[in-house]
Amino acid sequence: MDNSHKLQLSKEEMREYGYQVIDSIVEHFDTENTKKPVALASREEMDLLFKTEAPEEATNYKEVLDFVTEKVLPNSNIVTHPKSYSFVPGPSNYVSVMADTLATGFNVFSGGWAASPAAAELEIVTMNWLLKLFKFPTKKGGGIFTSGGSMANLTALVTARRQRCGDDFSKAIIYLSDQAHSSNIKAIRVLGFKKEQVRIIPTDIEFKMAINKLKNAIAKDRLEGLKPFCIIASAGTTNTGTVDPLNEIAKICKTEKLWFHIDGAYGGAAILSKKGNQLLKGIEKADSVAIDPHKWLFQPYEMGCLLVRNHKWLSETFTEKPEYLRDIEGNQSEINFYDHGIQLTRRFRALKFYMSMKTFGLTAFKKAVSYSIDLAEEIEEHLRKSANWEVVSPATLAVINFRYNPIGKNYSEKQLDAINQEISKKIVDSREALLVTTILQKQVVLRMCLINPRTTIVDIKDTLKTCESFAKEIV
Repeated sequence: MDNSHKLQLSKEEMREYGYQVIDSIVEHFDTENTKKPVALASREEMDLLFKTEAPEEATNYKEVLDFVTEKVLPNSNIVTHPKSYSFVPGPSNYVSVMADTLATGFNVFSGGWAASPAAAELEIVTMNWLLKLFKFPTKKGGGIFTSGGSMANLTALVTARRQRCGDDFSKAIIYLSDQAHSSNIKAIRVLGFKKEQVRIIPTDIEFKMAINKLKNAIAKDRLEGLKPFCIIASAGTTNTGTVDPLNEIAKICKTEKLWFHIDGAYGGAAILSKKGNQLLKGIEKADSVAIDPHKWLFQPYEMGCLLVRNHKWLSETFTEKPEYLRDIEGNQSEINFYDHGIQLTRRFRALKFYMSMKTFGLTAFKKAVSYSIDLAEEIEEHLRKSANWEVVSPATLAVINFRYNPIGKNYSEKQLDAINQEISKKIVDSREALLVTTILQKQVVLRMCLINPRTTIVDIKDTLKTCESFAKEIV
């Protein structure tokens, strides 16, 4: 009898397949720093390699796995690589990878208590760990794990709008800086706000939200009969790692009765270090905070998180009672996380955070975050002692921006922009490091984000030497 419709392998085949997958992952973790971090390919090259019709007939599972390990995975950037400096790297850790494997293998539904009491309980437990870290109330506060910071910000703004505006948000105004992450603008657009309801507040010379300009904008909007309802502050901007003046913004929100949301998707985890904790003073005064464990808490993709001061805000915003869920509502202490966010079907994200934290301990995470901050400051000191490099934005929460601008050469701004853009292109094309540019103060600069605890000072100095050699070729 043909049993192919059951979509199964035999016990021995599953075991052999699994061992081969695990061996590939272990080998990757063990040898990643010997590989090149950058994958380069055109659409035409990828089409030639992968484009095909959906196969009608089966292919041997070993052949499929070999194809993936030989062709698919090598054609992806290694974001865990010590020389992956751009965007926000994803350092990850092996324990969490295995936890994700377990959660996916058992296909745990983490939407409601009745489907998996253990999954819901672990999300409650780990959420309480985070609430405590950020000095949010653990009994009254709450939160939810999301796919990433973008979904965390969206969830926060839906909640803020519901709590502050009710059903009518036609005159509602929201404020954020010109350095705020693009996910916030995307969330605002998704929620149906018009462009005219968004105020982009300029930043000062340190890239922090300008408080006087924020106050002026709020006052002007009130005088015009509009209804300010939310300020989004950044706790670690992607461009520079800068933290907005959180305590001052908190005072404004309290006086003006505005929702205070902090986007800490990049820098929030810096609260684990002494230096980061100082920079993040005031984060505990927010109504909601977005953080991204798949960044600086070293979890694999996807894992974001939203924390709120009052868990009822989430349930009041997202709870629906369809007939097909009426038998599994449970009591109030048995949290159904589908009532706290947008998703009904949710993967078991809490498991990887729980297992890695239990395995390594909070102290190890604190050391890893502190190491990254210290490393960036060490690189800043190294750059300032060089006759070739100019620091444009100092090391802040493990982000530093700089450009090639050798003393005595007197290049024009236009020439410097072109040189630094070309340095980035050459280093990426060489595949030796992922180092791209951003724009600060109308200058093209090279940006390093150094949150990988396995990146060393030697890795970075080696990259800078390579950049210098490329610069000499250019000029």
